[in-house]
Amino acid sequence: MKKRLAILALAALMPFAGSSEAVEDASPLARWEADHNVILDARDISISDFHWLARPVVVFADSPADPRYRQQMDLILDRMDELAERDVVVITDTDPASQSGLRQRLRPRGFMLVLIGKDGGVKLRKPVPWDVREISRSIDKFPLRQQEIRDRRAAPG
Repeated sequence: MKKRLAILALAALMPFAGSSEAVEDASPLARWEADHNVILDARDISISDFHWLARPVVVFADSPADPRYRQQMDLILDRMDELAERDVVVITDTDPASQSGLRQRLRPRGFMLVLIGKDGGVKLRKPVPWDVREISRSIDKFPLRQQEIRDRRAAPG
């Protein structure tokens, strides 16, 4: 219950997340590069900023109170480190009226989870919450992710 309240509070405060000067001046990419566990608001995002750097996972809902949104965020928050390990940036959009660029491009109807590859292509769309384990398994099958794994194994040290 506490975690759900924290998620709702986080979602409610997201429009004000840029209130501090340091956060205000940092681009979404810079915020993600500084902390791979940050959750970004879709209104501030140009997906091209993450091209070849990160795999966006976008969580859409018509309200932060949507039970599917809350469940999805619980699942994500429980295992953020696994997503960070795979260069995932988590982006949320719970305001259909804002008509963010991502919402216009991906056209969700209610709740939707979208996984976008580093190449900018949509790799997966799910109309229901999905466990991080399943998201990770999908990512691990991508040819680029396979190459990253091989490169890490071959890297000295």
